[in-house]
This record gives sequence, C-alpha cells and structure tokens, in this order.
Amino acid sequence: MNGRPHELPEGTALTGLLETVAPDPRGVAVALNGSVVRAAEWPATPLRDGDLVEVVTAHQGG
Repeated sequence: MNGRPHELPEGTALTGLLETVAPDPRGVAVALNGSVVRAAEWPATPLRDGDLVEVVTAHQGG
C-alpha cells in the first residue's frame, strides 16, 4: 500500500486494509492496480497477492 508491502490474511477485502490505515473513510480515495475503486465497492473488492493499492486522504487546512 502506497509503495510499501503489507501482509494480510487471504481473502481480505479492501475494507479490511482500509480499517487499519484510515478508520474514518470520509475524504479517502483508493486506487487498486491503477483504477479508482468507489467506496461502495470496497467491501466486495478482494485483495490478492501483488495488488498495488494507493490510498489518498483529503486534508483541510489553511
């Protein structure tokens, strides 16, 4: 994820990974192997060995 390897149990869905790095999914965007995945699809999106996941969070500030 974001260029660093992560070990996950087999069959983990995208939400399983995100819960560890972004407990509050508001303002989070995710790309899986270069394609954006809509938040509604995260629970049904399984991760496989070698997948490339990029997680971006929006930050507000001045």
